Amino acid sequence: MRHTAIVLPGGRYGPQAPLLMYAADAVEARGGSVRHVTWDPPYEPGAIPPDDVTSWVTAQVPPVDTRPLLIGKSLGTHAAVVAAEHRLPAVWLTPLLTVAPVVDALRRATAPALLVGGTADRFWDGDLARDLSPHVLEIDGADHGMYLPGPLAASAAVLGQVVTAVERFLDDVVWPGH
Repeated sequence: MRHTAIVLPGGRYGPQAPLLMYAADAVEARGGSVRHVTWDPPYEPGAIPPDDVTSWVTAQVPPVDTRPLLIGKSLGTHAAVVAAEHRLPAVWLTPLLTVAPVVDALRRATAPALLVGGTADRFWDGDLARDLSPHVLEIDGADHGMYLPGPLAASAAVLGQVVTAVERFLDDVVWPGH
């Protein structure tokens, strides 16, 4: 069986940005295929009423006819609703753990999910993340973009930590023995 993944961007973080690009590369390195979602129309902060954001995001998730891995960043983590409904594994990068529909969906999820966030991200709650999943990577001092203050090399190292966590999650949890 060929592995597949659907990549869902953030509000201002496209599907080809580093965190999502390397997560998708990890899928492809394991022989999988990746489908990148681009918001249509492009996401404009404040243009969608807060109560409608989850339905706007989930409406843009391609039909699930296999058992793909969902990979989402920030805004894309509203697709946790789809993961919960279809029992899909997921990688949630900087999930919106302060947004009720996202948290509710993560609580309902039965498939494994990797949650990745930083302690300087106002949308992250490390205790809640560890309550929601045994698969958590928390980076001390990282913001919503997973950047650390100071030299960019430190933030590049964070990217390496995230990719390593994604690869381990794929190899040990989602597709063991792929």
